[in-house]
Amino acid sequence: MTSYEIVRRAIEFEHPERIPIRFAALGVDDTYGVGLAAPQGWKPEVPNADEWGCVWQYPPEGSGIVNMGQPTGHPLRSLDEMDGISWPDPDDPDRYASIGAALADAGDKYVMCGAGYTFFERMHFLRGMPDLFVDMHERPKQVHELAERVLDFPIRVARQLGKRFRGRIHGFSMTDDWGTQEACFLGPEMWREFFKDGYRRLFGAIHEAGMHAWMHSCGHVNDVIGEWVDCELDVVNLQQPRNLGIEEIGRRYRGRICLESLCDIQATLPRGDARAIEEEAALLLEHWGGPEGGFILSDYGDGAAIGVPDETKQVMLDAFVRLGAPQLAA
Repeated sequence: MTSYEIVRRAIEFEHPERIPIRFAALGVDDTYGVGLAAPQGWKPEVPNADEWGCVWQYPPEGSGIVNMGQPTGHPLRSLDEMDGISWPDPDDPDRYASIGAALADAGDKYVMCGAGYTFFERMHFLRGMPDLFVDMHERPKQVHELAERVLDFPIRVARQLGKRFRGRIHGFSMTDDWGTQEACFLGPEMWREFFKDGYRRLFGAIHEAGMHAWMHSCGHVNDVIGEWVDCELDVVNLQQPRNLGIEEIGRRYRGRICLESLCDIQATLPRGDARAIEEEAALLLEHWGGPEGGFILSDYGDGAAIGVPDETKQVMLDAFVRLGAPQLAA
């Protein structure tokens, strides 16, 4: 069974022969990533600005702090200024020019591409989170317009990928962090009012382009997962299973959506010993997956950001391989 088939079967609950694994840093990866490029000649208008005009602040060099940075410059000072800021062009052919050559190295792997910060995150990067929340109460019509403008980008990117590479790119990935440590940022009624239809249309466009929809979301998103299930999200990446409740998530969502995860990045990995890591791996496989599929193991990425060396990651990978992918240990 090829890597592509193992991932596809896990997502679609068609009994893969083992769990899929996305651990490129340690040499085990059933997926292969290709990326969008910026338009030819694009340069930030100010240092650390992205294509949307959001300005990022990063830890000082030599500070010893490792993280992805934080958008602190929000170009949309008022919702009245939407016509006055620059909106990236998703149809620019330069974005897709290098993907064809990259696909030649994909082999038999499951290929993924995405648009990064896709919906809610991009909205509050543009406006600023506190101001966006106030706008939802005071100017809901304009917030809906902002949502449409932001969604236009990933929806059209998905259509371009389907048009240019149908059958060669299998998954469309995105990120939208939706939770604090205790709850979703919004109550269910407001979440549905401003976001549910947009997610449904975005995931629909991805499916129409022949791809699965993958989303990462941090925080206590227990209830929001059910909304994404309704919108037909295929894979949700969750990195804090202890915060969410391993048994609760399994009880509510096992078999309804493919769950991509690893041992908890806040608790078990940085503070647990080998025994705790191995016990949590067993719990995740028991409650979140099964012989029919529905579970994918994936790496966090930069272990330095959470204080986890590669040696600890290797303990976790070994535990999951032994329990869920023994063929790889042979």
